[in-house]
Amino acid sequence: MTASKIFLYLCLVFISGVFIYSFFITPQDGEFSSFYDEEVGLKGIIINEPEQRINQQKFEFKADEIDGKILITTELYPKYHYGDQLEIFGKLLEPAVFDEFNYQEYLAKDKIYLVSYSPQIKLLTENQGNWFKQRVFNFKDKLRNIIEQVLLPPQSSVLKAVFLGDKYGLSNELKDKLNISGTRHIVAISGMHMIIMTQILLFLALGIGLWRKHAFYFVIILLVLYIIMIGAPASAVRAGIMAGLLLFAQKIGRLRSAGRAVVFAAVIMLIFNPLLLKSDVGFQLSFMATLSIIYLKPILDKKIANWPNPFKIKDILTMTLAAQLGTLPLLIFHFGRLSLISPLANLLIVPLLPAIMILGMILVFSGLIWLFFAKIIAWPIWFLLSYIIKVINSLSSVPLASIEFRNFSLIFLIGYYLILIYFIYNHVFNFKEN
Repeated sequence: MTASKIFLYLCLVFISGVFIYSFFITPQDGEFSSFYDEEVGLKGIIINEPEQRINQQKFEFKADEIDGKILITTELYPKYHYGDQLEIFGKLLEPAVFDEFNYQEYLAKDKIYLVSYSPQIKLLTENQGNWFKQRVFNFKDKLRNIIEQVLLPPQSSVLKAVFLGDKYGLSNELKDKLNISGTRHIVAISGMHMIIMTQILLFLALGIGLWRKHAFYFVIILLVLYIIMIGAPASAVRAGIMAGLLLFAQKIGRLRSAGRAVVFAAVIMLIFNPLLLKSDVGFQLSFMATLSIIYLKPILDKKIANWPNPFKIKDILTMTLAAQLGTLPLLIFHFGRLSLISPLANLLIVPLLPAIMILGMILVFSGLIWLFFAKIIAWPIWFLLSYIIKVINSLSSVPLASIEFRNFSLIFLIGYYLILIYFIYNHVFNFKEN
């Protein structure tokens, strides 16, 4: 057995150990229990970009007096921003644990141990955050305002979600339709979304004649700039690492070796935050989508090798199908729904995402210079977004478009992946024999 295989197995054992250990990790050690149900007055700053939802806003608040973060939920107006120094007066609460969702664990992975709802808030001063992060978020606000000036909802909401990661502006009705059609990933800066996007950009770059090395650097630069532009949230950084590793493996022509790099990257992330494996759905989807594209896509490619491949549509089909097969049980386990219409919906929508991203980039940057030109660019984007919304509306209304699962056991999830691993291993072994 080679040293690399031994190292891989050690990494897998470590991940398995973290998975088992995560069921015994308590979200907090009790040091914050003295603040539960206490009326307090605290000073501090907003340490991340607030989530602007339809009728409320949420933000992470770092108080001077408490060694931990507080999640504040308050009215939509007045709007607060990253770096605002505030004084809050209200009750601190322990995050709830619901029957079907452990909100406490979900927040604990981001080191948030206290919540407060509708406290009194006094703005003391602005721009007290990190200088670079402040500039990034201010720039993102400008881009968001340009989109809102040239497009109306729901097209503007979808573009902000796809392009900037502002998924909280989507209506609940549209979110339900996205879930039914299996296309929720297109409006979330998730690993699955970012990996599919970078792969399609790579196909396009190669299709227009760039050499593989040049195409790699072109996509990597776009990936890094995009992550910075949306504020570099931890979820996007983790997804970007997964997508970057996959791109690098394709550049050097050693796709299967990328699986070891992805596993090692996951180990490093789990060393710093073991709660990711159990409580961060984005991390789970990024990890499984990447491994599925690495190991399952080549098998699917061989299965349909004789199919016609106009505009590389076959590559997009096998890539999205591999990612969906790899993440399917996770989506059912966490969201309780299996979309039967998802393969068709993704085939009709996913190939258009790069065009929307590129046109969206042209729109917002031209809007910084001349808003009139941005309004012209908005027309083709409006058409593409309207098409996507129409597809989602139509396919989500198809009878039996999705099936709900009230209780999807962890045993079934583990069993699915054991079968999938056996299937991949069996095919890889047969390929080597042949």
